[in-house]
Amino acid sequence: MFYKNFLKRIIDILGALVALVLFSPIFLVVLLILFIQNRGSIFFYQERPGLMQKPFHIIKFKTMSDRKDSQGKLLPDVQRITKAGDFIRKLSLDELPQLINILKGDMSLVGPRPLLFKYIPLYSPEQLRRHSVRPGVTGWAQVNGRNSISWTRKFELDIEYINNISFLMDIKILLLTFYKVFKKEGVNQSEDRPMEPFNGYN
Repeated sequence: MFYKNFLKRIIDILGALVALVLFSPIFLVVLLILFIQNRGSIFFYQERPGLMQKPFHIIKFKTMSDRKDSQGKLLPDVQRITKAGDFIRKLSLDELPQLINILKGDMSLVGPRPLLFKYIPLYSPEQLRRHSVRPGVTGWAQVNGRNSISWTRKFELDIEYINNISFLMDIKILLLTFYKVFKKEGVNQSEDRPMEPFNGYN
């Protein structure tokens, strides 16, 4: 309980600060590339439910254009991903701005990924427990298959994490995340394996 309620937050803040310093050259390069490509629009903001379902705006690098069809509707995600955005996603660099979310207290380095508010009414009481902790930049489900497993299995892994939160488990998840990013193995959503929306059953 001491780790979960106190030490974890301190590690989040220190880890986010160190990561921002270490990755600042990459951060600045991506900022410049997206500023040029997106004509000044660098970040993507979206409201997500956080700890105890409190709303916050997740921050990501903007990797998709705002292209629309003839009826004014946004084209599918796959058709809107830019060339630079595709490269940034493959390296999971689009997640870097979430370090700011961590410093603000919205997120943790490790925890269940923050999804969409529209899914909340579809959760079972057990699945709702994923909001009993801060959402994470990475999580137990992300290093155990992410898009190759069902939503049901993802939520089972989220609850498994919540039931077993510890310093060692967080370190294990972070190390596995770095390994999978380096190997480009199932950490970010790919064009050939998009994740179906959660409908309460899958």
